[in-house]
Amino acid sequence: MDDKLYNLCNWADIETLVYSEHDNPHNLLGAHITNDGILINTFMPTALQVVVKLIDTNDEYPMELVDKEGFFAVLIPGKKIKKYKYLVTYDNHTKEEIVDPYNFEPVIDAVDITKFSSGIHYTIYDKLGSHIMEINGIQGVLFAVWAPNAVRVSVVGDFNLWDGRRHPMRRLEDSGIFELFIPNLKPGEIYKYEVKIKGDLTVLKADPYGYHAELRPATASKIYDIDQFVWEDKEWLVNRKKTDVENEPVLIYEVHLGSWKKPQDDREFYNYRELAPMLYNYMKEMGYTHVELLPIMEHPLDASWGYQVTGYYAPTSRYGTPDDFMYFVNYMHKKGIGVILDWVPAHFPRDTFGLANFDGTCLYEHLDPRKGSHPHWGTLIYNYGRPQVSNFLIANALFWTEKYHIDGIRMDAVASMLYLDYGKKDGEWVANMYGGNENLEAVELLKHLNSIFLQREDGALLIAEESTAWPKVTKSVEDGGLGFHFKWNMGWMNDFINYMKCDPLFRKGRQRELIFSMIYAYSEKFVLVLSHDEVVHGKGSMINKMPGDEKLKFDNLRVAYGYMMAHPGKKLLFMGQDIAQISEWNENESIQWQLLELEKHIQMKEYVKALNRLYNDYRAFYLLDNDCDGFEWINNMDADRSIVAFLRKTDRLEETLLIVCNFTPNPYKNYKVGVPFKGKYKETFNSDKEIFGGSGNVNPRLKQSKEEEVDDRPNSISITVPPLGISVFTCTPIEDAVKKTTKTRMKKSKDKKDII
Repeated sequence: MDDKLYNLCNWADIETLVYSEHDNPHNLLGAHITNDGILINTFMPTALQVVVKLIDTNDEYPMELVDKEGFFAVLIPGKKIKKYKYLVTYDNHTKEEIVDPYNFEPVIDAVDITKFSSGIHYTIYDKLGSHIMEINGIQGVLFAVWAPNAVRVSVVGDFNLWDGRRHPMRRLEDSGIFELFIPNLKPGEIYKYEVKIKGDLTVLKADPYGYHAELRPATASKIYDIDQFVWEDKEWLVNRKKTDVENEPVLIYEVHLGSWKKPQDDREFYNYRELAPMLYNYMKEMGYTHVELLPIMEHPLDASWGYQVTGYYAPTSRYGTPDDFMYFVNYMHKKGIGVILDWVPAHFPRDTFGLANFDGTCLYEHLDPRKGSHPHWGTLIYNYGRPQVSNFLIANALFWTEKYHIDGIRMDAVASMLYLDYGKKDGEWVANMYGGNENLEAVELLKHLNSIFLQREDGALLIAEESTAWPKVTKSVEDGGLGFHFKWNMGWMNDFINYMKCDPLFRKGRQRELIFSMIYAYSEKFVLVLSHDEVVHGKGSMINKMPGDEKLKFDNLRVAYGYMMAHPGKKLLFMGQDIAQISEWNENESIQWQLLELEKHIQMKEYVKALNRLYNDYRAFYLLDNDCDGFEWINNMDADRSIVAFLRKTDRLEETLLIVCNFTPNPYKNYKVGVPFKGKYKETFNSDKEIFGGSGNVNPRLKQSKEEEVDDRPNSISITVPPLGISVFTCTPIEDAVKKTTKTRMKKSKDKKDII
């Protein structure tokens, strides 16, 4: 070897690189200006020969093998680094031309690092992960990953024989971020990060910020450009921004894409593009306004339904590519359907290729298992107090609305985030700094996330699945709340299902379960849900929760859905329950669409369709959902007959609706019910119609109120109350009733202002 070249070699650095422990290979590899010329170093295991070729002059300089493991060096004349490439001959006699990846400046700058380290880089997904870009006229892919406690991190894949020695990454100062630009890589290449940890061990990790992933059981990330899709939903997004969804109808159809409908050929799943028109056609027919998808983020285990996520930034490959999912959302928007995603910030699985023990330490999770482990779920809990971890989650929620135009995020298992002792026994959790069980770091994360989310002012929703009485979940952060738009009403769901499961003979003793929800109905902004969680794990389908023989089951289900629709709150129903699916949900099987060959199931479908149409057509069902002026009891005390009567109202008297529900199989003729004012009452909906499978106990004629006091009201009507049924009446006041009621409402409004 030439003495000059020998003296220029940094032998300590070369040894560190050869032993695969170098965390700043750019200091050694690539081209460097010296007093004696341009020193070019490269490390290419299995190479027999490497030649440096200057691009502009075609001059070639054979490199010397400095270390037998594959370290090559050459000193070429000049005082300025010129464009060059390597001509490589490998030991299997194949040849390759390579642009040096160690000849590029960092892309992630000090501003990015500072914001990320502070937990406020809300577009960090544009920096970390893999990104197709052009630098200095060279096309390639920038890889970046956060792994502060790693000894060394490399990008590995088919393109480099999964050899971690070939593409070690550069540590960016003390940020914990490793970065490398690799020229000439193309979309579709699979990759992982090889992380060398203390103890001379290496682990392979999927990209936490990867946009695409292999189909399970394979677990590698895939290079993908998500910015090429041409969106056509501008009109939808503009209208969404202007819409006050609190005062609009919201009928959510909860769907697991993999089991909504199965292909008839040998394929396991339909593609996102195939599912879009099929799902839309059904939702449009039924009258749903939004689809809520069980998590479509990449996950390894089908049986987790997507709730144990390993690829937070990647739509699952089960149903296609990121562009395919964009097509799905775009299609739904063009057809007028909103798309809500279930999102899981509460925990993540222990799979070795995922976030667990990412850099050899508990990076995303807590080190103390009392803080970092869910005993019941076998999963790990995020360390919300670490800025980079909270940044990962906050940016991810924003990512789905920014890149995929999602209309809402339904946040799973919020209660498990809020309470340190959730699902834990004494000794399995650690109290907060004040000795309480509140997770102060999780609270701060939720407030931070929701504040930033709301600042976008684009109309996208935040919905909490929160199963406790935590206060102010849907109040603003400025008002001391968590800042969600809506909260799932789990209390109503549990009480109501328990009530409906009870034999009608004994319901009179459980009237409280039916009406208690109105005590707290305006404490939060609620979504009433009959979700997937209620039809799995032996709980049975909705129809099989109902008591009695087949006919009574269907009658019970109709009145249950009717009461749900009339009760204040937005609505959610899980797929299959609107056709009275017999079997409880199984993620491996399609909905039992074949049941629609049977009359009773056709009738149930038509009933839900009519019920949804009723909800959409009458503003009283949704306009004042979150205002106590939108609801008024007529009678909730008739427990002996299990009958309740109430009003749903708007700001217009003539839009008032009278609802009467009977939860026993006994019809009641000439049942007297108080009415809100003197007027005419017409039945616009009755669940006992024969077309729905009922027995025809309806009120075909217009009812004129009489001045007969009933339910402490001066006016009343006499009606037929259907068995296990719901009747909805429109209310048309006469002129003097309008004037009287208007004066009363004006007085109430003045009283409210005086109180304020």
